[in-house]
Amino acid sequence: MKRVVRDNYFEKNDSTLKIILIYLALMIMTLIAIYPILNILAAALRPGNQMFSTSLALIPKNASLANFEAAFTQIKLMHWVYNSALISLLTTVATLIFSTTAGYAFSRYRFLGRTSGMIILLVTQMFPATMILLPLNILLTNLELSDKLWALVIPYVSTVVPFSIWLLKGYFDTIPVSIEESAYVDGCGTFRTFYTIVLPLSKPALAVASIFAFMGSWSEYIVARVLIHDGSIYTLPLGLVTLQGQFSTQWGVYSAAALITVIPVMIIFTVLSKYLVSGLTLGSVKG
Repeated sequence: MKRVVRDNYFEKNDSTLKIILIYLALMIMTLIAIYPILNILAAALRPGNQMFSTSLALIPKNASLANFEAAFTQIKLMHWVYNSALISLLTTVATLIFSTTAGYAFSRYRFLGRTSGMIILLVTQMFPATMILLPLNILLTNLELSDKLWALVIPYVSTVVPFSIWLLKGYFDTIPVSIEESAYVDGCGTFRTFYTIVLPLSKPALAVASIFAFMGSWSEYIVARVLIHDGSIYTLPLGLVTLQGQFSTQWGVYSAAALITVIPVMIIFTVLSKYLVSGLTLGSVKG
């Protein structure tokens, strides 16, 4: 039996067996992906005296929401969330400002050092963030920016902007120049054309850059651990680590807090997910 045009995900005349195998593979991969999350949920629902139970039940016996209540009342969860959200939003906004303007310049203008500049940006992505921790710490200390929450924006933006420039530059290349030339004829200036025409057409690429910038700074730990020592300005990853003691760890509260802090990322990803595939693929059509 053959499949005749049912939707946009399969080609004409796909066999039923092929479709079943595809869905089966997707179901298996989905289960593999969500199984660790289900285990975290089970740990968050377990009472303290059942934390080390060998049961594999996803909903443990005598399940309760006590760990979720403790996450809001016994630890500074919302304070950590606020700090991380502030840094992530600032990083995302700064990344979009720098990467959109730089990506547009690399795409539309021909200037001395254009090619070498793009190569240098690509080379910076080959070095892990841990390699720049020492000079970065010395630099921020000399500038008296150590132990200042907003100073985390500097390393976060510097690491994500090169990737975003490459992404947006490739996407801007797919937008016909004739559209901008028509705007120039109608009397629009360069900035107005960029703001009212190019940026709205680049929503998929902007969404992808926003997701990478937000998620990278939301969950980053190593750089924050080196630069932040004041417990009152801990970000979310730093705060969660404080739940791990030398002799005991509040695994239930830890798991509950981890699930709660996933919610903002899930919301952002869900809102912007419709742009994700097109933003990653269309930007690679032209170099």
